[in-house]
Amino acid sequence: MARLVVMGGGVSGHTAATFAKKWLGKKHEVVVVTPNSQWNWIPSNIWVGVGQMQKEDVVFPLAPVYEKAGIDYRQAKAVSIHPEGKEGDDTPFITIEYTGQNKEGQTDEITYDYLINATGPKLNFGATPGLGEGSNIGKHTVSVCTADHATHANEELRKVFDRAKAGEKQKIIVGTGHGMCTCQGAAFEYIFNIEHEANKAGVRDNLEIKWISNESFLGDFGIGGLHMKRGGYAASSRLFAESLYSERNIPWIIGAHVSKVEAGKLEYELLDGSTGEETFDFAMLIPPFSGVGLKAIAKDGSDMTDVLFAPNGFLKVDAKYDAGAYENWKASDWPRTYQNPTYKNIFACGIAFAPPHGISKPMSSPNGTPITPTPPRTGMPSGIIGKAVAHSICDLINKGENAKLHEASMAEMGAACVASAGKGLTDGTAAALTVYPVVPDFEKYPGLGRDLDYTFGEIGLAGHWIKHILHHLFIYKAKLNPGWTLIPE
Repeated sequence: MARLVVMGGGVSGHTAATFAKKWLGKKHEVVVVTPNSQWNWIPSNIWVGVGQMQKEDVVFPLAPVYEKAGIDYRQAKAVSIHPEGKEGDDTPFITIEYTGQNKEGQTDEITYDYLINATGPKLNFGATPGLGEGSNIGKHTVSVCTADHATHANEELRKVFDRAKAGEKQKIIVGTGHGMCTCQGAAFEYIFNIEHEANKAGVRDNLEIKWISNESFLGDFGIGGLHMKRGGYAASSRLFAESLYSERNIPWIIGAHVSKVEAGKLEYELLDGSTGEETFDFAMLIPPFSGVGLKAIAKDGSDMTDVLFAPNGFLKVDAKYDAGAYENWKASDWPRTYQNPTYKNIFACGIAFAPPHGISKPMSSPNGTPITPTPPRTGMPSGIIGKAVAHSICDLINKGENAKLHEASMAEMGAACVASAGKGLTDGTAAALTVYPVVPDFEKYPGLGRDLDYTFGEIGLAGHWIKHILHHLFIYKAKLNPGWTLIPE
């Protein structure tokens, strides 16, 4: 009997674990280690953050789902990986610390034959002074990164709306809280949902709403922007985004690194080296991501974290990490199998794998401050990669160590994104986009880097209906309800 251990129960880890258990059956073990007791459909957190959904609408308990699937569920955080075992025992294992199941604080060791790192990111609020860390999260700004964060964000937003209804002018800032952030898309959705709700509440005239981002141009989104087919023409995401912000009277500050946050004020540095300040009554700033801080320990007890992990804390996989300068970057640098090059029984998926480099062109201010969106690895790509990794491991277990690994390169993968711009059955809008490939391939598609036959976008009410349907569809799938395997990632 082989044992697969999956660290992390988010979109990618949950996908990998549930498919692996379905394919392996009762002959082999699948263990999921995650500190969370609930699964969260993160794309809908922005609706929780404006009061259009409740926390209960976007989460569900994991324990019953894993019990139904026959998965060994440990509510715990992974602490360290021991890929060589320990003195006197070559069996690899991980150490964990329980966060629930009435074992809080207790530690344990779990051996494995195969290991998937799907731990996702650490929300690195501490990278920006004042942005919030530990108990200070939400002190000066709010977040929509978790369901609890989004609930708190809505509570604070309601206070701003109440003051605006009383005739007080209020200022709202939404965007990224550091020069190396990703997930501009979540902030993009949130700012337009705030604007939509403000109009519905009749307080828009008393609100100044402003966008701040590390993107060098609107519509970069960490993927270097894109051109999409619209009405037979190739329209840039820059034009698309600027039109949306202008139509809704939302000014923007771009190419910005938020360097410090205080009560009601933030400081920033721009790509040209200049600095500035913005005051606010309400701010939602996405924090930068890093690895969760897992350690790797050699058989003799020495630290070998740098062997397994990149400096940013994400797991090294089959990517080209020595590509060098931007001019040398190629789509082929990106990983295909997500297998660790040193330990062949360790894989990563979702945000947990270390990308070879960015997708957007790297930029820094004259002061040496990097101000560049880091590459997104969330949503549809996370699910696709998680399923491919699970498939590879199942084949290795069932067919032997020479089994061919399954591939899911982001440079050969298309992705669909539905970005809400306001929720409402008859007045909602969303931008529905497809991108192929996610990582542009300028050798295969000279000029634009993507195939315009499969890269297109529209905005309107139909997009909102699609996003609302997908919310229910993916929660249905994640609960492993009948026919769940038929729903694509």
